[in-house]
Amino acid sequence: ACDSMPSLPGTGADKSDKELKKSAGASARQPVVVDKDQLGTPMAERVATLGFLNKRNNLSRDINLKPGESLRIGNAIVRLSACERTAPWEIDPEEGAFVQLFVNERRAGEDAAKWRTVFSGWLFRNSPSLNVVEHPVYDVWVKKCDMRFPGEEESAPKSGDDNKAAKPSGSVRKAEPAPAASPSTEAEPAEEAPPPADT
Repeated sequence: ACDSMPSLPGTGADKSDKELKKSAGASARQPVVVDKDQLGTPMAERVATLGFLNKRNNLSRDINLKPGESLRIGNAIVRLSACERTAPWEIDPEEGAFVQLFVNERRAGEDAAKWRTVFSGWLFRNSPSLNVVEHPVYDVWVKKCDMRFPGEEESAPKSGDDNKAAKPSGSVRKAEPAPAASPSTEAEPAEEAPPPADT
């Protein structure tokens, strides 16, 4: 009795199941054309500024990475996979980055240190509690995702940034030596000026 329900003209209910599947399949196969200028800065050209903290010696630094790049700092490697920010016309501004943190550490009962994935996920600047790097020694957080949307004014490069050469995508850079000593080595005392001579 319920098999033959009346169909309403103009709503698609008057079409058979075969006709509906055929029309749905045809529209699903058509590619969606998007103008690349509407997407903002291409992913490969974006630059994320991340904060990195070594809790053991209380040293923090800023890291600038492009998607696909990695940076080794001591026994940690920070890798950036993507960085995004909301469009300027959106109500709640947000910046985020997909970050991975690898640490070379030895756990209790192990003979040698091994590289372990400590964190892999999105970190957000304005909502840091959504996803947190949980490690006793290292912390990473998002400071900025540098990208542009069409219609935004281009800002002048910051002094000192224009002489830094970009590394190719996927490269691993080694960090410069830290200014302070790590717990395993003692820092050499800084040279002091000789005391003034008494006359």
